[in-house]
Amino acid sequence: MSGQKKRQLARLLRPKSIAVVGGGVWCASVIAQAEAFGFDGAIWPVHPAKAMIGGHGAFPSVDDLPSAPDAAFVGVNRAATVEVVGALARIGAGGAVCFASGFSEAEGEDTEGARLQDRLIAAAGDMPILGPNCYGFINAVDQALLWPDQHGCTPVDRGVAILTQSSNIAINLTMQQRALPIAYAITCGNMAQTSQAELALALLDDPRVTAIGLHVEGFGALREWEALAERAHARGVPLVALKVGASEQARIATISHTASLAGSDTGARAFLDRLGVARVDALPDLLETLKLLHLNGPVQAPGIASISCSGGEASLVADMAQEMKLSFPQLTQSQTTALRDTLGPMVALANPLDYHTYIWRDADRMAQAWAAMTGDGIGMTLSIVDYPTTDAADWSCTVDAAIAARAMSGAPFGVVATLPELMPPDTAKQLAAGGVVPFHGLREALAAIAAARQTNAPDPSPVCLPGTAVAETVLTEAEAKAVLSSYGLDIPRNCETASTCADKVGQTLPGPFAVKGVGLAHKTDANAVRLHVQADDLLVVAADIGTLTVLVEEMVDDGVAELLLGIIRDPAHGFVLTVGAGGVLTEVMQDTAHLLLPVRAADIDTALNRLRSAPLLNGYRGKPAADRRAIVDAVLALQSYVLAHAETVSEVEVNPLICTPTRAVAVDALIRKA
Repeated sequence: MSGQKKRQLARLLRPKSIAVVGGGVWCASVIAQAEAFGFDGAIWPVHPAKAMIGGHGAFPSVDDLPSAPDAAFVGVNRAATVEVVGALARIGAGGAVCFASGFSEAEGEDTEGARLQDRLIAAAGDMPILGPNCYGFINAVDQALLWPDQHGCTPVDRGVAILTQSSNIAINLTMQQRALPIAYAITCGNMAQTSQAELALALLDDPRVTAIGLHVEGFGALREWEALAERAHARGVPLVALKVGASEQARIATISHTASLAGSDTGARAFLDRLGVARVDALPDLLETLKLLHLNGPVQAPGIASISCSGGEASLVADMAQEMKLSFPQLTQSQTTALRDTLGPMVALANPLDYHTYIWRDADRMAQAWAAMTGDGIGMTLSIVDYPTTDAADWSCTVDAAIAARAMSGAPFGVVATLPELMPPDTAKQLAAGGVVPFHGLREALAAIAAARQTNAPDPSPVCLPGTAVAETVLTEAEAKAVLSSYGLDIPRNCETASTCADKVGQTLPGPFAVKGVGLAHKTDANAVRLHVQADDLLVVAADIGTLTVLVEEMVDDGVAELLLGIIRDPAHGFVLTVGAGGVLTEVMQDTAHLLLPVRAADIDTALNRLRSAPLLNGYRGKPAADRRAIVDAVLALQSYVLAHAETVSEVEVNPLICTPTRAVAVDALIRKA
């Protein structure tokens, strides 16, 4: 994004003057919402026939305005929107919200929408526009907004920003009662000209923004997201994404295992991992993660601690945390000593801790016990408290204790209600003011902690962008192996020959052999793979397979594990690399890790360690370990081929890669390309 556009977006999102173009109920509501929110700048309605709109005198046209507005709400039909946006750009307005729908998002036989969108973009020129088909934005730190409906935002000094393509979801999120200060709520609509990533990038220049939440339907220009992630990391502003919807995958027939294993959302997840962006799967988790990041920043340590006055809650949090891959470190000696001094001999000390009710109402002793549960290696300590909906006066000690424990320890601390509705709004605000994270829901709290650990530095190398040529050519196994071998892949010695001449291979290659039919997509399913074939049996076996041509190759017998390596073209995200358990059990095991190209050797090694089958590679039950360097080199060889043919290649797979103590040998290979 150019510096000029960033400056224009800052003017649009922090306006001192606004114009409202149109005379309908939505336009009147924009004026009413601005005044109710405390906007103290100029408000200029525009309408060719009405003298007054929303209690303000209207101007006949944009050209009659006293000066160019910083921001304009364009609330007219889609055709008129194009003309109004052109007029606003001509007079030097800061930007516009395009409320009308019916542009490129329109489906069916209406082709006029796409043409109008092209005209809209041309009319706007360098002036930024939000939408079309969007509500606009709320700026709660400057009390400025262009918003045609009710909302739940209140003025704040600092807080998080939330960007979504859905106006209705934006309204719902602003209505949250979770003590989350929202500094900006922005709807993006169909993003004809200004993307979600560009808007988020512009917000990074506002030091009052503490974290940014993104409800993402599609990424669009990947380079913009890479720039956003790099800038956000440099500024120390964490990003959280809720990615929804299936990405547009290439229309490829599922002839490889990789294509079936790398589902429609795999590329999006890999892209967010590469950007170092935290990912959540539900709107409540998005809000809780943003709240945690606002109050605490990213979670720095892998462990958590929990304290409650119920054994049932201690068991519940232990089970739920395991699902989220969060761990409970054992208590240290200093923690045990401090807890025993505070709780006495009747409490069994552990993490999670059931501290019973012996010290209930004694806020000082509660604070000492709760603070003792913090420590090195613990990223968040949770006190589980559900506040009654009848009389919660007896629970005020928990608020005092939590705030005191946070102050005493200086460590991240949260109070979590197992049920979201049992965290009263006033209690949540009080806890947040004391630096304690008030979590609404135990599952949501654990999801937020897990997500807040994902905010890493983005990968410095840009993803490899794929070509768009239709991939109609599938190389034979022998052809694919020969090509990949030239890029460094280790393959068995082999010979492709007519089935009637298979016996001659035994005169040039040492047996035993693997014999495979040529021209079949799934050879094993067709019983077209025969192993441990002796030289004298080659002719008979080849005839029994039944294909005109067979591939005869040397056997690899000393494998300790079999892997799948695959790379497929994902038009929305780049090239997805899949590493997983291979061989005939590939789909059954579903044991995979996914990355986007390009990858480094260290990335591959980390992905291998994430596999459930990793113990086989490391040596299992007395068996030797696989040659990890050879496995990494095999992946890098596939990557080298794909990077060199990014414009044409669609799919590359090796399955299985037989991993031995000294080699990693590709005994089957597939390439689909243009």
